[in-house]
Amino acid sequence: MHFSIPETESRSGDSGGSAYVAYNIHVNGVLHCRVRYSQLLGLHEQLRKEYGANVLPAFPPKKLFSLTPAEVEQRREQLEKYMQAVRQDPLLGSSETFNSFLRRAQQETQQVPTEEVSLEVLLSNGQKVLVSVLTSDQTEDVLEAVAAKLDLPDDLIGYFSLFLVREKEDGAFSFVRKLQEFELPYVSVTSLQSQEYKIVLRKSYWDSAYDEDVMENRVGLNLLYAQTVSDIERGWILVTKEQHRQLKSLQEKVSKKEFLRLAQTLRHYGYLCFDACVADFPEKDCPVVVSAGNSELSLQLRLPGQQLREGSFRVTRMRCWRVTSSVPLPSGSTNSPGRGRGEVRLELAFEYLMSKDRLQWVTITSPQAIMMSICLQSMVDELMVKKSGGSIRKMLRRRVGGTLRRSDSQQAVKSPPLLESPDASRESVVKLSSKLSAVSLRGIGSPSTDASAGDVHGNFAFEGIGDEDL
Repeated sequence: MHFSIPETESRSGDSGGSAYVAYNIHVNGVLHCRVRYSQLLGLHEQLRKEYGANVLPAFPPKKLFSLTPAEVEQRREQLEKYMQAVRQDPLLGSSETFNSFLRRAQQETQQVPTEEVSLEVLLSNGQKVLVSVLTSDQTEDVLEAVAAKLDLPDDLIGYFSLFLVREKEDGAFSFVRKLQEFELPYVSVTSLQSQEYKIVLRKSYWDSAYDEDVMENRVGLNLLYAQTVSDIERGWILVTKEQHRQLKSLQEKVSKKEFLRLAQTLRHYGYLCFDACVADFPEKDCPVVVSAGNSELSLQLRLPGQQLREGSFRVTRMRCWRVTSSVPLPSGSTNSPGRGRGEVRLELAFEYLMSKDRLQWVTITSPQAIMMSICLQSMVDELMVKKSGGSIRKMLRRRVGGTLRRSDSQQAVKSPPLLESPDASRESVVKLSSKLSAVSLRGIGSPSTDASAGDVHGNFAFEGIGDEDL
């Protein structure tokens, strides 16, 4: 999750009081809240009391006199680094003190009173689920309300997440981000002031082996089934004509588990597909479609005069990655994540182990670069839990002391229609040679040369490999 403070504002005090500088905190390029220095100092002091001064990053000191414009800019940069460091710290970033501060600030900035409202959440197949929540309910509260409405058991709630998406003209979803614990979903979606933005429920894990846990329950099975049918219809899951025929036959028999087990064998099952973008693989300015899943990033591309091809990058071979913006976010453009701001260029760059002793940077330019980074991090987290022998049930458990509000009226997951005939225009995809060391890639430099350590995500799942493994 990318925190930034790209701008400050001079604002008048309450009841005509003296003017003050406000800092606009952006999350993934979108205004989240507006806070004063004194508020951030209060947060710092609270964190210091709870965790000790040695754990916290440096906080910009108080000044006795009014700040000059240069000093205001310097403080802005220092506060931005502070917020990024706190968020990326596993202990501080997940603390209730930090997250509740951001939730309160978001509600105050958007001037949304606490009241009961109806919030629409969509399933992957477009089915609408209307839940009654408070405007001040955090993400987990809303997720639990949706689970209660669908009658999803407590121990399966953590297998699903809420995502903010933009609904395109053709009805497809463009994923903006996974909703986090520091935000209020109702405020997040309504503050964008556009009917295009929706909240969608989708499974939150990557390893299809965990499907078995979910499929044991009727509601969990129906949710997975609806999502998989939808992904096939969108073309996210790659299906041959024969596989399509077999899947449709299982649908006609209402054999949902068998349908899912066959789907699990298909390429890109459970992947998240992003909008078309540009990469420097295997050559500069190459149009690609990126998908994330199965511990890899997949790039589908077409070189001049060639058929559609695919290259895969395993997360265990990525030493680190970072998301950068090539230009500062312009003042006044705070209410839309990437739309209408062509001058903002987001890039995801990762350092990849091409051969035993050769690392190379690969860059993807996309408005969804931050969402791609979130997917990489969650895949690494899942791999590390599995490697340590931990349980995904514990990793995805609900918060301690949480009380699940069961809905008075429950709603069934609608069974999707039979698969339509396969798109005749959809061509087959050929895998690129796995010997990626033979591919020439444009380097963008070491992370130590043009990005601070706080901007780079180190990969604890990174594995050294030999040429024979490539």
